[in-house]
Amino acid sequence: MTILKLAVKNLLGAGLRTWLNVFVLSLSFVLIIFSRGLIQGMNMQAEEAMIASEVGGGHFQHPAYDPYDPLTLADAHGPLPAPLAALAASGQAAPVLVIQGTIYPEGRLFAVLVKGIDPGQTILNIPTSFLARDPAPAPPDTSEIPVLIGTRLAKLTGLRKGDSFTLQWRDARGTFDALDATVVEVFSTTVQTVDSGQIWVPLDRLREMTGLPGEATFAVLAPETAVTPSPGGWVFRSPDDFLADLRSMVSAKTIGSSIMSVIFLSLAMLAIFDTQVLSIFRRRREIGTLIALGFTRTKVIALFTVEGFLTGVLAALLAAVYGTPLLAWVARTGWAMPADVDSFGFAIGERLFPAYSAGLVAGTTFLVLLATTVISFIPTRRIAKLKPTDALRGRTP
Repeated sequence: MTILKLAVKNLLGAGLRTWLNVFVLSLSFVLIIFSRGLIQGMNMQAEEAMIASEVGGGHFQHPAYDPYDPLTLADAHGPLPAPLAALAASGQAAPVLVIQGTIYPEGRLFAVLVKGIDPGQTILNIPTSFLARDPAPAPPDTSEIPVLIGTRLAKLTGLRKGDSFTLQWRDARGTFDALDATVVEVFSTTVQTVDSGQIWVPLDRLREMTGLPGEATFAVLAPETAVTPSPGGWVFRSPDDFLADLRSMVSAKTIGSSIMSVIFLSLAMLAIFDTQVLSIFRRRREIGTLIALGFTRTKVIALFTVEGFLTGVLAALLAAVYGTPLLAWVARTGWAMPADVDSFGFAIGERLFPAYSAGLVAGTTFLVLLATTVISFIPTRRIAKLKPTDALRGRTP
């Protein structure tokens, strides 16, 4: 208790020097929590967007389907196995048929993936209900095809809601066919893989166009749907499979953020180290007096170490005073991203919203307090070699 009282008295007596160290260290607290919270929030935001718009509870894919090889699309379709058909009938799965196609807006040519999906599905966060509105009622073989596109494809092709264009595809027999299509809606999403180079059409209409009744390329399951092991040989891809690349990228970003955190912390530790060295030099006579009065060298070392630890505690309290409202405001309003955010390659919106967990705050606090205590102890090792008589004369070893 005596050591604690002396440590508090010495810190308060140091005045401005103490509060400068406390402020610099508190900045490290806030910056470390903010940078790591930003990465954590980016990860959560991207994962939630991908699960809502693309992944769902996972995909059952036709065994010949390879999403990274468009040459497999010609054979990557088949009738839904009975378990998947039952899930689709109950609304727990959304079958999707994928074929290659070509669109000709205003005479220009663009290769696209044509994806057929049930307009009434509610698993994916895509406004497929617009596909139920036939833009031009007519006989099925001649009426225009309702098409749903994303903002990225709309920007690339110059298409807008209500525009018409020619859609060409190849049916199950390898015969090319074409019809006019009309954009019934342009939707916005942060997930590029349901937008870029893709158009969405009603599933029944696409099956009719291609001569593939009852067939699909993959089926998206609703979240938390029980999985049947490989029905009909179809391959299951879990949400973790889809999110693996994203998590690897976020992990790399986390390493970069950790380097910045080390830099912030090192700057604060350097200030505390220099302060401790200077304090030991200026307080030689005080150290000698304490030892002469019966303090062991261990207690004197503990005194300086406790002073450093209390500096960290004061910094944590100061960081909580101004950091809590500041970080809460950023978490509420978000961090604006550059205009070309799509070029980053993962599903984030125009604003990033940091996420601060209790583990993040507690871990950062423990790390900073531990580093402060250790860095305060290192210079005090010289006291172990100090003779009381030399200290009283103002000498150092």
